[in-house]
Amino acid sequence: MAVLLKLGVLCSGQGGRALLLRNRVVKPACVSAFLQDQRTPGWHGTQHVHLSPSHHSGSKAASLHWTSERVVSVLLLGLLPTGYLSPCSVVDYSLAAALTLHSHWGLGQVVTDYVHGDASQKAVKAGLLAVSALTFAGLCYFNYHDVGICRAVAMLWKL
Repeated sequence: MAVLLKLGVLCSGQGGRALLLRNRVVKPACVSAFLQDQRTPGWHGTQHVHLSPSHHSGSKAASLHWTSERVVSVLLLGLLPTGYLSPCSVVDYSLAAALTLHSHWGLGQVVTDYVHGDASQKAVKAGLLAVSALTFAGLCYFNYHDVGICRAVAMLWKL
């Protein structure tokens, strides 16, 4: 989204002239430098879009984390119909783990994007970790001592 906003700013008004060479071809170095929030020769605009800081940018850990997020999302897409068609304890505990992890990662991105300051971000992330651990423990307790997630959802649908 930020990339589209930056390209929209570049192509409108005076920014459009900074993108074009004499033969009306996009100047890749200019676009690349602008998207990375660097000074661009010939560009005098004041529009800046600040992206979330990435603690793992360019590392193997960031790639692994991105892949893990996609695997958990696809796993959830398979677990939801499986829980409906054949509810069992394996599916219940898998749902507890996948839902908690998916929610933890999603809320972690919200914290990264909207909580400013190192101390407050660390405090909120510690609170998020505690809430996620309690959520997983509560779902496991519910699966062990009650009917489980799948059967509970089926009971709610019967109401």
